[in-house]
Amino acid sequence: MRRRNNKLGFAFTAPYIIFTIIFFLLPLLWSVWLAFTNWNLISPEIKNVGFQNFIDALKSPAIHSSFFVTYKFLIVFVPLAIFLAMLIALLVNGLPKFKGLYLVAFFLPYLSSGVVTSLIVKGILSYNGPINVWLRSSFGIKIDWLGSPNAALFIISFMIAWKMSGYYALILISGLESINSEIYEAAKMDGASSQATFWKITIPMMYPSLYTVAILAVGISFGIFTEVYQLTGGGPNYATNTWQMEIYNQAFVNLKSGYASAIAIIASVITFLSISVIRKMIEFWGKHYGWN
Repeated sequence: MRRRNNKLGFAFTAPYIIFTIIFFLLPLLWSVWLAFTNWNLISPEIKNVGFQNFIDALKSPAIHSSFFVTYKFLIVFVPLAIFLAMLIALLVNGLPKFKGLYLVAFFLPYLSSGVVTSLIVKGILSYNGPINVWLRSSFGIKIDWLGSPNAALFIISFMIAWKMSGYYALILISGLESINSEIYEAAKMDGASSQATFWKITIPMMYPSLYTVAILAVGISFGIFTEVYQLTGGGPNYATNTWQMEIYNQAFVNLKSGYASAIAIIASVITFLSISVIRKMIEFWGKHYGWN
């Protein structure tokens, strides 16, 4: 019986294991090997260059710039996404009925294609888009939304936060519903205000769901590519040129696949370290409220 159950378990997990090996493990090993070469994706000859790609990447001003841009997205996107998700969760949780219907409505943007969403936003914010036409006709104001470094970074961050907030709200609302109502009743009897109740009870009691959402949002901020590629191409003046965008440009525009692989490995290591540090910071905050 145990052997049969083991075989059944392997049969069900085999498709995922095969998928992981083909599309994750093999490309990872190929990328590591490629990082020590200078292959241009075309030439049949592949020359081993040792650690030169890594040295060049660590010295490159473009890589330094993309490093800071990625962290700018993290600083803007993560708080914005958590705020929107919390707002949606609080609004939906306060509804007397049809909570599931509203949650599905907010969740739908998460299912939409990043390419489609980016093209729609680009059309809306274009020179002849409805917003700019209205601003010019009503106030005589001309704004190049995606041509301004700060505006472009905020627009992309807000767009991704809007797309992900419905998904994150599902996690947060489960945290809200897990809080025992007797705690709120006790706080009300003690004369606690609504603001004190929110910051001293609701937020600390939602630590597990907030922890999950924060880590997911941090991971997303290190992988932003589609929206940047469609809206700005990394501009203006490399203001939105993330790691992912730089890897793409080096690999498929400059045909430096080995150099791009080295950048990808460096980015992966820094991403892992960054997420680990942020995770420790969140866990330290949780321990302050008794979460282990």
